Amino acid sequence: MFHFHLPNLTKRTYMLIGGGLLLAAGAAVAVTYGLNRADRVTLPDETAIHVTLNQAIATNENRPGDHFEATVSEPIVVGNKTVVPAGAEVEGLVVDASHSGRLRRRARLELALETVTVNGTTYDIQTGADTRIGGSHKNRDLALIGGGAGGGALIGAIAGGGRGALIGGPIGAGAGIAAAMITGKKDVRLAPETPLTFTLAEPVTINAKV
Repeated sequence: MFHFHLPNLTKRTYMLIGGGLLLAAGAAVAVTYGLNRADRVTLPDETAIHVTLNQAIATNENRPGDHFEATVSEPIVVGNKTVVPAGAEVEGLVVDASHSGRLRRRARLELALETVTVNGTTYDIQTGADTRIGGSHKNRDLALIGGGAGGGALIGAIAGGGRGALIGGPIGAGAGIAAAMITGKKDVRLAPETPLTFTLAEPVTINAKV
């Protein structure tokens, strides 16, 4: 039978071995800390935040106070640090959603961002508003109303001479107004994936991974 004998280790040797183990453990902790370390970076006001909508928003469907979700489309980089990565989630607020009137009122949609989530942490932000105004239908409506009046006058003249023209004109104008009311509404609608750009109204400090 064979017997193995471990050499006798001095106290100094034990201390050296223990110190080496402690150094190795410390190095491992340092590496882990370095991988997970985050620096606090302040984004100044006027910093642009480019996003794309995750959902549709429309002036005839949404109301002020509604919330919407979007995704950061371009990373925000300060120096060599990516503070807000592309793909970060943001939540916004519908500040105003005025639907289009039949003849005069133009649709108005106003959006702003409220939060951004970076590395699992959600930060409150304040941004300027992205405002969209619906198209004007004034010229088209005037053409419809004018055309209706002219047509009515023509029909009236054929039917009853000059007096018929006086009667037919208002009737034709009424028909033109009705057509304008049916076709004149122009609401604002933003489809999913619509790109939007907001700017910070106040600085925000974010923990950015190194």
